[in-house]
Amino acid sequence: MEISVNNRSIAYTSAAAVGMVAFACAALARDQVQIAGSSTVLPYANIVAEQFGKAHDGIRTPIIESGGSGSGIKRFCEGLGEGTIDIANASRKIRESELADCKKNGVTEIIEVQFGYDGIVFAVDAKSSDWNVEPKDLYLALAAEVPKDGALVANPYKTWKEVNDQLPDWPIVAYIPGEKHGTREVFEEKVLHEGCKATGGLDLHKAKAEGDDAAKKKAADKACLQVRKDGASVDIDGDYTETLARLSSNPTGLGVFGLSFYENNTDKLKVATLSGVSPSVETISSGQYPVSRPLQFYVKKAHIGTIPGLREYVEYFVSDSMIGPEGPLAEYGLVPAPDAERKALQEAIAAGKTLTN
Repeated sequence: MEISVNNRSIAYTSAAAVGMVAFACAALARDQVQIAGSSTVLPYANIVAEQFGKAHDGIRTPIIESGGSGSGIKRFCEGLGEGTIDIANASRKIRESELADCKKNGVTEIIEVQFGYDGIVFAVDAKSSDWNVEPKDLYLALAAEVPKDGALVANPYKTWKEVNDQLPDWPIVAYIPGEKHGTREVFEEKVLHEGCKATGGLDLHKAKAEGDDAAKKKAADKACLQVRKDGASVDIDGDYTETLARLSSNPTGLGVFGLSFYENNTDKLKVATLSGVSPSVETISSGQYPVSRPLQFYVKKAHIGTIPGLREYVEYFVSDSMIGPEGPLAEYGLVPAPDAERKALQEAIAAGKTLTN
């Protein structure tokens, strides 16, 4: 079976009949939707869940946990039944390896709901001077190895000013998303990798890699994403509130945030321009701002009709009253999907194309 959402085919063969029957019986013991995953999607899901609970008498408000996209998808793929979650929130697309884990554990019908967009921003303490950075600046500051005099060397840079003399003479300390977060993958792809290319690091990594061209490219791409381990680059495994707390205790640090989190903390943070573009709903919608990503959540089709409120929650989430340009998610900081894309998603769900065979 194939399910299509936003013109993207997602899933797969039906679950075994025996497993489905067993789940249908067991799930009767749970009457509340359970969700986990992305810390970026968390505040949006909380807004929807709160209003959903108020608007639906007799349906309990969903339980939502954070933990990161990777953690949420891992839990999502553990199997079917009342002991597993119904929805995984994600700030990145589910990977093929994760889909394989899902299938192995009987989660064979998955619905992807892409509900809008977000930007990744780089911010410092609100009292700081203005920052304008390029991907190459961030790569040179944070990569494990960087080009110097035509060769790759262990990162020698100690201050931001050494990387770019227009930046302050602060010790390099950046708080970046941990590897279980979807934001990390986008940061690696659109910042570190782009900076690696711009500085010539990618070519140098290819030159020292072994194997055929494909193997060299794979090795070089991976090497470009390795960050230094000397304390200059600090992984944050918690959510953005932890990153903000780190900046509060170290006002000369740099933090990575989602646009919506920044826009709700402008009294504490000053955002950097990236390649001369300031992040905003407008610059992300137009494509001017270079670091943005879709936001989505994944739903177990087998749980729909069995877990009370799951179908209703999905339909409510994708309504214009929630994800439209005048809705509360846009007010919080979501970059809404274009009208045609949003309408196509709503029509697909209303017609049962994503929820039934």
